[in-house]
Amino acid sequence: MATAREIKKRIRSVKNIAQITRALEATSASKVRRAQARVLASRAYADKAWEILVNVQRTAQSGAPLHPLLTPRDEIKKVKIILITSDRGLAGAYNTNIIRTARRFAQRFGKPVEWVTVGRKGRDSLIRVGAPVVAEFPNHDNPTIADVSPISRLAIDQFLSGEVDEVLIGYTDFINTLTQAPVVRQLLPLTPFETEDSVLAEMLKDQPAVTPFSGDYEYEPSPAAILDEIVPRFTTLQLYQAVLEAQASEHSARMVAMRNASDNATALTADLTLAYNKARQAAITTEILDIVGGAEALQASIEKAADMIENSLAAAERTANVY
Repeated sequence: MATAREIKKRIRSVKNIAQITRALEATSASKVRRAQARVLASRAYADKAWEILVNVQRTAQSGAPLHPLLTPRDEIKKVKIILITSDRGLAGAYNTNIIRTARRFAQRFGKPVEWVTVGRKGRDSLIRVGAPVVAEFPNHDNPTIADVSPISRLAIDQFLSGEVDEVLIGYTDFINTLTQAPVVRQLLPLTPFETEDSVLAEMLKDQPAVTPFSGDYEYEPSPAAILDEIVPRFTTLQLYQAVLEAQASEHSARMVAMRNASDNATALTADLTLAYNKARQAAITTEILDIVGGAEALQASIEKAADMIENSLAAAERTANVY
């Protein structure tokens, strides 16, 4: 059993950790409000942009592709997956869940995959297992379109050059503060991902609802000029929305994890305090027993010495009477 001093040191250590977790919880709580506001503000726009692209494809003439980024490849030879994780830990199972989901998807898909990572946690995990990571980007706080543009430009250039035939994003979709879902969605081509594999379908993000459009789009000055301008922008927008969803999920997961850690630290402190009091009471009881035992031994020694003195005096008195 640990001594009272050892338990007291553990209590002090747990209280110090609780202070850190409460500070991290407060920081994440302030960040998660901004992240949630940003993701909810842009989600409707991103969904509407996706709806427009799908309707543009449906209204196109048969056999006449409107834009290379809207045209699926007949044969998929290589796939690129952009994996979005955090730069830091202490977020519960946030990073583990999305990394596991993305790797399972890649294995199930059965095509050669190369990875682009956004965030150090995903990069480190993939490098440890020997996955081909061809590029890495930091996960900025409060990301902007300018922060995301180099990632989308890399994906667009490699897709147009034929180096990859599909580009997908693995990220954590924000649902609410307590619920985040690791998902995979297709970025390029900008078409709905279709598969008959039920396992792959479970890992895919549900596509936004598309309202059928029965009319025709009119382009000015020309379809090529308009689509060359807006399709790359919509590609960057879809990636930007995924980054915002991932950031809101990260801060929510970290806030919940730190709250649970603080609660566990409080409970552990209470248990350790109880153990400390028991150990202290046991030590006090032992000290009292030692004192009582010592007093009894001292009393016995005193009584024995008194008997010896009394016997010596009696012997001396007898000797004096003889003479």
